[in-house]
Amino acid sequence: MSEHIDLSQDAGVLTIRMNRPERKNALTAELGWSIVAAVRDAADDDDIWAIAITGNGDAFSSGLDLSDAGSAVEVPLSAQEELMDELGWVGRFPVAFRAECDKPTIAGINGSAVGAGLSLAMCADIRMASSAARFHPGYGRVGLSPDGGLTYTLPEAVGYERAMRFLLELRTIDAEEAHQIGLVGDVVDQADFEDAFVDYCNRIAAVAPLAARRTKQLIGAATQPAAIDRHAADEVRWALQGFKTNDSREAVRAMMAKDQPTFTGH
Repeated sequence: MSEHIDLSQDAGVLTIRMNRPERKNALTAELGWSIVAAVRDAADDDDIWAIAITGNGDAFSSGLDLSDAGSAVEVPLSAQEELMDELGWVGRFPVAFRAECDKPTIAGINGSAVGAGLSLAMCADIRMASSAARFHPGYGRVGLSPDGGLTYTLPEAVGYERAMRFLLELRTIDAEEAHQIGLVGDVVDQADFEDAFVDYCNRIAAVAPLAARRTKQLIGAATQPAAIDRHAADEVRWALQGFKTNDSREAVRAMMAKDQPTFTGH
């Protein structure tokens, strides 16, 4: 496992903590694959009855980390393909959390969740947010369509039109608005969040494990795409293609320069 992830187990709950607080828990290939591996291992461990995921520091995850890939407009063009590892870790998030794991998963959104970090949170079955949490879709800001299962998990949670509005309006929403639209199921005051999150995860783990697993299997069969792995792969493929467009280059340039982009549709 990576040094960028902390794992602990207590009372039947495996807690996965992203541990890059100095980078707002920005996701790298190493961290992403470590999360996928931890969920897969937990799915096969009979001593684990629920899985929790949260972040150390003041953020859940700020999304994909492109900090080591150069500067300015060139950042997304080469780095995204390398970090995605073709149809790699981002595309495995919904598969690992929803299709391969039949144990309840709970995301504790302790701070900002942006882009791929938001996609990760939405892959969980249940979401609890700190009052300090903030949410932004991220993708459209750099001229991309979403990945990480977000085009499936977001409309599942909030409905079609609200999902479209959130993804295309490109604005940050706070925890209370996220709760109002169904992005999260509960909001807890920041000062009480850690204890409340642990208590809630223990409560879910106290459910008869076979009943919990069969409940998730049945709900998944009724709601998730028939070929969730193919859907996730298509998302990543479109995102990779999006990064090669002139509009994506212009979006990144404008974001870096704090300017308004001029798009051409190419």
